Amino acid sequence: MSANNILHRFVPPYRGQMALNILFNLLSTILSLFSFAAIIPVLRILFGLTEIDVQWVNLGQVYGMQETIAALRTNMYFLLNEQIALHGAGYVLFLLGLFLVVMTGLKCGAAWLANYFMVPIRTGVLRDLRQQLYDKILSLPMGYFTEAKRGDVISRMTNDVNEVEASIMSALDILFKDPIMILVYLVTLFVISWQLTLFVLLLMPLSVFLIGRIGRSLKRSSKQGQEQNAEILSSVDETLLGLRVIKGFNAQSKLHVRFLSLINATRATFNRINRRYYLAHPLSEFLGTALIAIILWFGGLLILGDHATIDASTFIYYLVIFYSIINPSKDLSKATYGIRRGMASLERIDEILATSSNIHEPEKPLPVSFCRSIAFEHVSFSYVPGREVLSDINLEVPKGKMIALVGQSGSGKTTLTDLVPRFYDPVAGAVTMDGVDIRRFATHDLRALMGIVSQEPVLFNDTVYNNITFGVDTSLPAPEGMTWRQAVENAARIANAHDFIADMPDGYDTVIGDRGSRLSGGQRQRLSIARAILKNPPVLILDEATSALDSESERLVQEALEHLMKDRTTLVVAHRLSTIRHADMICVLHEGRIVERGTHEQLYALGGYYTKLVDMQQ
Repeated sequence: MSANNILHRFVPPYRGQMALNILFNLLSTILSLFSFAAIIPVLRILFGLTEIDVQWVNLGQVYGMQETIAALRTNMYFLLNEQIALHGAGYVLFLLGLFLVVMTGLKCGAAWLANYFMVPIRTGVLRDLRQQLYDKILSLPMGYFTEAKRGDVISRMTNDVNEVEASIMSALDILFKDPIMILVYLVTLFVISWQLTLFVLLLMPLSVFLIGRIGRSLKRSSKQGQEQNAEILSSVDETLLGLRVIKGFNAQSKLHVRFLSLINATRATFNRINRRYYLAHPLSEFLGTALIAIILWFGGLLILGDHATIDASTFIYYLVIFYSIINPSKDLSKATYGIRRGMASLERIDEILATSSNIHEPEKPLPVSFCRSIAFEHVSFSYVPGREVLSDINLEVPKGKMIALVGQSGSGKTTLTDLVPRFYDPVAGAVTMDGVDIRRFATHDLRALMGIVSQEPVLFNDTVYNNITFGVDTSLPAPEGMTWRQAVENAARIANAHDFIADMPDGYDTVIGDRGSRLSGGQRQRLSIARAILKNPPVLILDEATSALDSESERLVQEALEHLMKDRTTLVVAHRLSTIRHADMICVLHEGRIVERGTHEQLYALGGYYTKLVDMQQ
């Protein structure tokens, strides 16, 4: 992606600020030319080069650019001589110095205004990129995150976005300012001496070639470095999550060696990247100095020749302007390097932004209604082609009934429940609601009917109140004429959570820490149940909600679940079979198929899979 493509992609929403930035950059450059122009008469006065016999030229009788410029210069010398004759050379030098100060002040003011309007462009583009990436992550299907490393996704959200900010965004003002300066200065140089400028331009392609070649290799190394940064972040994430196991198995030395190897490889990559990056400034400075030396030689030939096309004072003015091109040229080369580095990160970000979701929204979604049942009709599913997790599932879940799913780990219980809110779509068959394929409903409307309580409660580093109200819109009126605070407390009481919340330092306004780290397992689960109760969904999905709890916590959570399941359609994935004895129907899954179904008493009497599961637990 070129710089032009970057501007076309990110800048259009900020056209107004961009136009003002370009305007003030142009004004600043033109004012700098006027300030530099004071050098010529100052030199002529100091070195006694003023011409006594110049006459005023009527500009109305002059045609052509060269003639007009020559006439303006002659008139300037005429006025200069006139003022020297009237007030003396010292007075004229004072006026020229004052003119230089005023022009420089105006130039600096215009430069500040150009940067003033650049700031909202830089910060706005960065905000837009972060928002696009975050929204994309929210919209991606669950299947994407079963394949992608969490650390890699976090790295792209942080390291890669930061790299784009540090390189591409910081180069935006250079891309807007320096090309304007270079173009205006080049035009001025052509006006002063087209022979000298043409000679200089013939030498430029060599420096452009050298800088461009180094920049291309920089992009490849930068992408490799960002990928290694992602691996480091993934390694740290895995270490933090598995620290108990690592210490328990005395595996610290093994992970130390693995991590050291990773960071050494990353260090070597970034050594190469930064060495090439820092080559940009000295290389461009060397090439600029070489050009200045060549200009001094060639310009000297023009001045000292029999047919001089430029005088000494104008040649110095030429050198000042040319030297003013060197700094923006160096900045532009560094910006090119920065863009090359940032492009590697932007490509990694675009890999996420370009990912298409396999959960497609219907073009004309039907209104959701749930009056009779949810049904699985010949449903098959696989995460990887050729390896079925579910095979030809047929199951009806009548409204208001509790259906329990049991079986060995890996038999497909959780996957089956994930098809109902369309976290995944079946590869064959259909899940229907009142006979309508749920793929014909908008996913937002479908999920609005459902509450989910999982084995590992998902809580946020926020207050108790905000965690319980997470699934509802508190800008709408609270149910049954209550305030939202009263509704939250009522849901917490039903979930057996009110007492421990009331004992907290700030009650419902207590922040519970990262993933609810300040709470016990049972307390976290009861908060997630309170959240589901407050949402009051007609369909409830419970995924082994009590399997990780001690007996006392399980009793409290089970009581809360019984309140929650009352008069609701419930799909329960059960590990502890004692919790689902009163289910309306129990389905036993084995290797992706329903092998038994019935009530607890019916299945136990069969002496099959279910009986073995019950006996093992007893």
